[in-house]
Amino acid sequence: MVYDNKTQLGIEREDGQRILVLEEALRQLQPGTECPADMLTAIHRGEAFLKQAKKVLEQATAMPDGDFWVQPSEIKRSAPIAKTPKNIMCVGKNYAAHAIELGSDADIPEHPLIFTKPHTSIIGHGQPVRLQQDVSEQVDYEGEVAVVIGREGAKIEREEAWDYVFGITLLNDLTARDLQSRHKQFFLGKGLDGFSPIGPVIVTDVSEAALAGERLSTEVNGEVRQSAPLTDMIFDIPDLIQIISRGMTLEPGDIIATGTPAGVGKGMDPPRYLRPGDDVSIHVPLIGTLENKMTDE
Repeated sequence: MVYDNKTQLGIEREDGQRILVLEEALRQLQPGTECPADMLTAIHRGEAFLKQAKKVLEQATAMPDGDFWVQPSEIKRSAPIAKTPKNIMCVGKNYAAHAIELGSDADIPEHPLIFTKPHTSIIGHGQPVRLQQDVSEQVDYEGEVAVVIGREGAKIEREEAWDYVFGITLLNDLTARDLQSRHKQFFLGKGLDGFSPIGPVIVTDVSEAALAGERLSTEVNGEVRQSAPLTDMIFDIPDLIQIISRGMTLEPGDIIATGTPAGVGKGMDPPRYLRPGDDVSIHVPLIGTLENKMTDE
């Protein structure tokens, strides 16, 4: 987040009413404790950082009038991770109904379809998305849950996969369908600048059971376009971590976007693509709402 003209870390209360400015809280409540400069540094510190953050949050909660608390209106949100160690890893057609809406039953994959998006596509909650209409006239939304890796690992077993998760967040896998069709691959059509809004927060200490009870929805200008339980994923989070890490090392800060449910603009008749002024919001109750407005500027 940006607060007091400085990019820094914050901890949002579960009710979303106030945000703890971590650096100031540590300075006052744990003198001499160094605050991580950014989220990637915090993730690399692993469990030690999470324990530190939990302790200072408990201390600050007992001091509700402390000046280390700010209102959400006082900060500007930025992407939780501005630059990933490697490209964002994404999963295509990971909800059966979405695979069918873009093709037929035959398009339901037997193995995960993995593609990537560059870190230059990352922006944060509330930041405008430039549609780049000189490049594409068919920009589509794809609401997704994304996993943030917390530990380095390779050949991770499914049963151990959640031990490597730092937290979860939301991602809008914006896609230029015309570029995707014209160039016969995913990277260019999905990798334009600003085409990976991420946020609004990273939720840590999430259990597989808790996430299984959640539902993802996407709205465009208040109209529900996508709505599905996360249990509809063909390949769940442990599956994806196991498969991707089989021959590739996952690093702290890596992001895996887990795929989108049915309801994308391309799947409608006629297709309904995004236009300047459109507001896209993606919501999972456990995580919050990621919202971005489309612009032609």
